[in-house]
Amino acid sequence: MKKLIPSKLHSGDTVRVIASSRSLSLIGKESREIAKNRFDELGLTLTFSKHIEETDNFASSSIQSRVEDLHTAFQDTNVKAIFTVIGGFNSNQLLRYIDWNIIRKNPKIFCGYSDITAMNNAFFAKTGLITYSGPHYSTFGQKLYLEHTLEYFRKCLMKDNPFKIVASSEWSDDEWYINQNARELIYNKGYFVIQEGNTKGTAIGGNLCTFNLLQGTEYFPKIKDAILFIEDDYTSTPHAFDRDLQSLIHQPEFNNVREIAIGRFQKKSNMTNDLLTQIIQTKKELKNLPIVANVDFGHTDPKITIPIGGTVRIHVSKQTTKIEFIEH
Repeated sequence: MKKLIPSKLHSGDTVRVIASSRSLSLIGKESREIAKNRFDELGLTLTFSKHIEETDNFASSSIQSRVEDLHTAFQDTNVKAIFTVIGGFNSNQLLRYIDWNIIRKNPKIFCGYSDITAMNNAFFAKTGLITYSGPHYSTFGQKLYLEHTLEYFRKCLMKDNPFKIVASSEWSDDEWYINQNARELIYNKGYFVIQEGNTKGTAIGGNLCTFNLLQGTEYFPKIKDAILFIEDDYTSTPHAFDRDLQSLIHQPEFNNVREIAIGRFQKKSNMTNDLLTQIIQTKKELKNLPIVANVDFGHTDPKITIPIGGTVRIHVSKQTTKIEFIEH
């Protein structure tokens, strides 16, 4: 299938926010104002989908409302990019109801992470559209310490040239949405190299437990020649991550995977470098794969923007690790 690479964003463009998972009603006034200012500074005009404030017992809305807003956003020629409000638990409900011809005929930036992993990878599998595992609309509502996230947002979504990832100097794992000023920055020790190697391949993945929901369906992308980017939130304890990774290893094309990059774990997951190394070493299928962890993506901040379906080159060694997105 031919890849579809959406046009980049430019100052003056209009973007649309949709609630493919949870509702905008969850986002407070302060965060909304900060997010608007962030988009203003980028030169982007925010618009919101018709049903975005709807909410039900699952802090979401009907499949019909969510699919309608998705289709409308892709069909609106004034909209140059689509951002999801936030993650959640149910975006995979939409996949059977999406008109894939609408997506295919109107390629544009689609960006979100966490539960949106199901949509990111399904879009690529069904249409060849490169989508982006990156900040939600809600992510832009952070008052402090968003600079690193914004830097790689611009490099991936507002520029055409290849870009390299430099590890952040600090990171955070606090509930900033509860108290914008109660932030704790943690020194970043850099990448954690588990197994060395060099390779180039297609970036696939995102939130591991959500990605695994696509297994055995028409929405699971081909992972042959893939560089898997995987991460999970605080609920992914070491034993949960272990079995989720094992499930991915059981996929028919896994023997053709080229590398694994693992996003930083949240503190409450209780994952350690030693435990992660043990998990990797128990799996013979991973023996010859380059594997690097503690990469700036996932449920901690900052988070880089990853082109799902794009081409990435990675050099992993104890001395230096280089991650470069070539096609995005």
